[in-house]
Amino acid sequence: MTDKQATPVLQLSGLRKTYGLGTPLEVEVLHGIDLTLHSGEFAALIGPSGSGKSTLLNLIGLLDTPTGGEIQVQGRPTAALTDADRTELRGRTLGFVFQFHHLINAFTVLDNVMMPALLGGAVASEALRARALDLLGAVGLAMHANKRPNALSGGQQQRVAIARALMIRPPILLADEPTGNLDSHSADEVFALFRHFNQTFGCAVLLVTHDPRIAARCDRVLEMLDGELVRDTAGMQAPQTP
Repeated sequence: MTDKQATPVLQLSGLRKTYGLGTPLEVEVLHGIDLTLHSGEFAALIGPSGSGKSTLLNLIGLLDTPTGGEIQVQGRPTAALTDADRTELRGRTLGFVFQFHHLINAFTVLDNVMMPALLGGAVASEALRARALDLLGAVGLAMHANKRPNALSGGQQQRVAIARALMIRPPILLADEPTGNLDSHSADEVFALFRHFNQTFGCAVLLVTHDPRIAARCDRVLEMLDGELVRDTAGMQAPQTP
């Protein structure tokens, strides 16, 4: 059960994003988003193309900066952080899984999983390898640790990407259409992994999806429309497939 009295892992206050600021092409794509996410929550972010979902996820992931408003990660305001501080905070608190897995074929599957920890300054020790192997075991791929990613199926590669995202044990896991390129069976397997790690590690999950089946299985559904958050409901109230 989420402790609503605890500091949220993520809090957005009046978040705005404008492109082309100060030019004739200026357009505001996010119009003051307020959102709170606590440890252990599992939320879907839905909405039509162009509604602002990817822009919002990029801001939450500290990959872009808002035009107005504030993003707090584990209670830490981010608006005034330097680029170096943003990078450091992102590297230890945020895990990312995208629609395309972005694995590096020049490295083994095991190396890909260890990559976030190594980039964060960890040493390639036996303990680090053991942790990466444990994660690969959790996604059912330990036997493929020494293969190159392009030797695996699309569903398997996405499972490697999930293991990689969890290498730093992030309190927030962000997923942008992680099942979008998968068949329904593989999509169900990937979703089950997100749910498993959400329950095992207590990480908050924010998952962007166009799949109503996936959204309905999340605990919370956030719907965006025209740059605004227009609905926040329990998962089983998500739109169902016709």
